[in-house]
Amino acid sequence: MDGRDWGLFLQPYEQAVEELKVKFKTMRAELKKREEYAPIEFVTGRVKRISSILEKAKRLNVPMDQLETGIEDIAGIRIMCQFVEDIRRVAEYIRKRKDLKLLYEKDYITNYKESGYRSFHMIVEYPVQTALGQKQVLAEIQIRTLAMNFWATIEHSLSYKYRESLPDEMRRRLQKAAEAAAILDNEMSSIREEILEAQKKFEDDSNITSQVLALIHQLYFYHLVNEAMAFQERFNRIWTQQNGRPDMEEMKALLGEVQELMAAYRKEDSHEE
Repeated sequence: MDGRDWGLFLQPYEQAVEELKVKFKTMRAELKKREEYAPIEFVTGRVKRISSILEKAKRLNVPMDQLETGIEDIAGIRIMCQFVEDIRRVAEYIRKRKDLKLLYEKDYITNYKESGYRSFHMIVEYPVQTALGQKQVLAEIQIRTLAMNFWATIEHSLSYKYRESLPDEMRRRLQKAAEAAAILDNEMSSIREEILEAQKKFEDDSNITSQVLALIHQLYFYHLVNEAMAFQERFNRIWTQQNGRPDMEEMKALLGEVQELMAAYRKEDSHEE
């Protein structure tokens, strides 16, 4: 065992993880604005624990002075998707990026492991700016569905408990669970369009509701108190309809009227100036 400063050794990896998380979250936000749907559900990241690095180095016979090149997942990014189809799309976006270098890919979806593990891995080289200059850091990007991630998280915990020597019965049950997760992903893919349509309607309705409330609040700012109270009363009536679900056509009409009043007031206000 060498006497390295582990805090100093891991610092570039921590920086790489934080930067990559921000970049992929920004990519998600941009895609959502451009296409109203982002193939990325959410992004997480972690730096491998020192104990895990040492265990993996021992298992792979990686010398301590070759950890930076011998262990490729000290920095890890995980990108979660709703649908299997999204995984290929996200991988293609990553291939086109100029701020990292793709070294190779491991497709454990087409060629899933015997255990049932499914995921798409991309090993990349990412430049980190340190106090002493630029440093190339290896990172592993895992792209998977929520179902794949749930299974992998459980399997990882059990493997740690049994030190990768899972009892046969546990192994068989995990394989069955992996098959069930794959069936779930396939079923979700088969109704993908219906799911996306429902999600878009929910988001559109939420945005309309938020706009109405924000504009009513602005009316108070412009001292249009009576108008604001009248619109608020209408909003409350629409929102608390007996069937439990507001009539969004009425809500849209209300939004149009509030916008019209606001536009007229602002026009009049600008003429007075």
